[in-house]
Amino acid sequence: MSAIEPTVRPPAAPRERVRAHVYSRPPEPVYFPESEEAPVTNRHLELRTALYLILKRELAHTATLGSDQFVYWDPRTSKKRLAPDAFVRLGVPHRTFRTWKTWLHGAPDLAVEIVSESDEGEPDWDEKLARYRASGIREVVRFHPDDRERPIRVWDAHDGDLVERAPDDPALRACEALGLWWTVVEDPSVGAMLRLARDREGRELLPTPDEAEAKAREVEARAREAEAKARESEAKARESEAKARESEAKARESEAKAREANKKLEAEMEALRAELAQAKGKRRTRRRSQG
Repeated sequence: MSAIEPTVRPPAAPRERVRAHVYSRPPEPVYFPESEEAPVTNRHLELRTALYLILKRELAHTATLGSDQFVYWDPRTSKKRLAPDAFVRLGVPHRTFRTWKTWLHGAPDLAVEIVSESDEGEPDWDEKLARYRASGIREVVRFHPDDRERPIRVWDAHDGDLVERAPDDPALRACEALGLWWTVVEDPSVGAMLRLARDREGRELLPTPDEAEAKAREVEARAREAEAKARESEAKARESEAKARESEAKARESEAKAREANKKLEAEMEALRAELAQAKGKRRTRRRSQG
């Protein structure tokens, strides 16, 4: 029995709209603000900016970074938002953007909150933490520059929850998202500053742009100094070589004069020998004639 060929139907032509529909209300697109007026102190601004620039210098080629920009995680409302002092989304090179929408770009891997005097008017931290939990950000760091006992607190996302690391956790200051370590450094102008380091002890700090520029100038100055010393050594070597050639030339000249003096002395001695031999011959001839 032969197989029955399936019937292939041509695609249906698009239907022509006969009339416009009547709706109960006009559509209301959700507006997502880009910014909001909020008081900020100079100290907070400097701490936030310094951290952002450190992160950008280190990660711009592998991550997108934001600072004090709204992060939205619900496309149905603009009320569900956060504005971390710094946040990082790994895997995509840095680019500029106005707002961060997690349903388009994914949730940030890291967010940092820096406490300031202006936070007194903000919602309670527990409320903000609930929003961080809902946003899907997987690591949240809270830095309080005036808390000498516990300046750094860290929360990690686990199974839809956001759990704080215990104060006695040996790896409390590990930045799991970036593979680095958080540390606090005293800055002469702003006081306690949140920094990142490559080592647990905080000795190998990620530099600020100013520090990196100063280090580059220092390295360049050392290179110029080393180059100057190399040129000086080369000049001394050439001078020593010239003196060696001069000494060699003088030695050859002295040797030539010595050979010339030896030849002259040998010639004089040969003449004396000939003269002596002649005198001896004359004496012998005189004796024979007398005998």
